[in-house]
Amino acid sequence: MSVNAKIVIIGCGISGIGAAHRLVNAGFHNVRILEATARSGGRVKTGRLGDNIVEIGANWIHGPSEENPVFCLARHYGLLDPEALTPENQAMDIGGHPPWVPNFFSSSGRKLNTEDIEPAKEMFAELLIESSEFQSQGGEPCASVGDFIRSEAQQRAAERWKDINAATRSLRLCLISNFLKVECCVNGSHSMDEVGLGAFGLYETLPGLDCTFPGGYECLIKNLMSELPGGLVTYSQPVRCVHWSNTEKRGNPVIIECDTGERIAADHVIVTVPLGYLKKHHSALFCPPLPLHKLHSVQRLGFGTNNKIFVEFDSPWWDADCEIIYLLWEDEDMMVDEVPDVQTSWIKKLFGFTVLKPTDRYGHVLCGWIAGHESEYMETLSEQEVAQNITQLIRRFTGNPTITPRRILRSQWFHDPWTCGSYSYPGRGCSLQDLENMMEPLPTKGSQAQPLQVLFAGEATHACYYSTVHGALLTGWREADRLISHYSSVCPSELHKSKL
Repeated sequence: MSVNAKIVIIGCGISGIGAAHRLVNAGFHNVRILEATARSGGRVKTGRLGDNIVEIGANWIHGPSEENPVFCLARHYGLLDPEALTPENQAMDIGGHPPWVPNFFSSSGRKLNTEDIEPAKEMFAELLIESSEFQSQGGEPCASVGDFIRSEAQQRAAERWKDINAATRSLRLCLISNFLKVECCVNGSHSMDEVGLGAFGLYETLPGLDCTFPGGYECLIKNLMSELPGGLVTYSQPVRCVHWSNTEKRGNPVIIECDTGERIAADHVIVTVPLGYLKKHHSALFCPPLPLHKLHSVQRLGFGTNNKIFVEFDSPWWDADCEIIYLLWEDEDMMVDEVPDVQTSWIKKLFGFTVLKPTDRYGHVLCGWIAGHESEYMETLSEQEVAQNITQLIRRFTGNPTITPRRILRSQWFHDPWTCGSYSYPGRGCSLQDLENMMEPLPTKGSQAQPLQVLFAGEATHACYYSTVHGALLTGWREADRLISHYSSVCPSELHKSKL
């Protein structure tokens, strides 16, 4: 039985590829991947802006150090810059927020003095750390990170900044609004009011200064794919429904029904679809439906949109050493991370830009970041409208009416029908139990039916590295290992030891 077990993986993103790799290397020779689109990689997606390679999807290796499997694979395949490989780089512990050199601009067209607003930056960093401490100690004072940061910042600003002039105090509060928008991008949420305070601290960072792939993240996918047997992936093959059995034992307990009408019998299916897709399509995707406790976790976990807008210029309007640009709206001293009217002021949700470095590789290219419903609305506009809005924005904040971008390119993750957003975050009322429910196979324990029929992988099923590529990869390995250990206990002689 064992190595002949028929295993179907739904989704050819990095978790599906990782699972296939692991299974094939352990001696399973009846493994296939069904992929809805015409390409591999899922939310790892590299594009071009003029002559530049840019990331439409995953951007960094977060925490490039020995414990990060994405870093280890990238190093193995020779895909990284020499700087990323240094021990100094791997040892740097940035706690998820890289120490980038900032420039600050205000909506009245001034480049701001960093010293004036530094205290607000420090206060925000301290509040973020405190926000993640309730997970271990419990007793959180409010439901969301946004509520907590606003109420605490209000009190601390009143105490600490009572003697500074009103204009500077107002500007500092505008910075808090901006940093809330930054966190919306980091967390992939519409507002920090939707991110649960109790579970915020579940996320864990790895040491290492975040790095990128000079040749694009997709090089990692290409290398992994090249090691899988040819023909293992069927592209443009969306799955309509996974039929599994909750009760009786039967041969090939799983039937995967494709959009084409084809029905594929299997012993096991590993579902790696994004949480955004699962939220929207779970009722049609599983028959019988997901058990209630699992469905409720799917609903409680958050899944939002974070998009990028790449902008290329003939010459820079930021400092040579600048790595990140923050845009402060001077009317936002109420610590807000949502705009009043999405259609007229969506652009206010864009917190600023990261600078693509090194300059000799990219020229003068910025990456703008925008999350939430404003970001989803941006996707519906033409590229020309987005370019006009970005041009207007930059002219306003620099006070220079002649700046004109050479070209732009934006991502549109919300309208991608197979993703429906960007990545997951713990919503209000979420706990570790929800992440554990996400990864629990079907049928659940105690059923008389054949075990491990439906397994779940993907970034939203990792208990502490959700939202990351390394989290996704580790979950693919985890589910493959679950099957490998199941079969080594059922019929140990037939499996060779895993090479991965």
